[in-house]
Amino acid sequence: MDEDAVAFVCEFVESGKPVAAICHGPWSLLEAGVLKGRRLPSFPSLRTDLRNAGADVVGEEVVVDDNLATSRDPGDRGGPRITHRHTSRP
Repeated sequence: MDEDAVAFVCEFVESGKPVAAICHGPWSLLEAGVLKGRRLPSFPSLRTDLRNAGADVVGEEVVVDDNLATSRDPGDRGGPRITHRHTSRP
């Protein structure tokens, strides 16, 4: 992993700006150390890694946890739901 990229992800998530990750995208979040206590769905091959990083992995298609919106895979049609949930936040 590129250390600058990991630092960028960490700073972006911690800034409170909206972040979305689909499929294997949460691996970047895992490397940045920002998943402890976060609730998110997972692609099957990532579940153990995400749980080991302290994430609360759930079986839902799309989850929004504060500024973090995630979906298991593109087949869940998570992209449009993530976009709608982030753009319709108060």
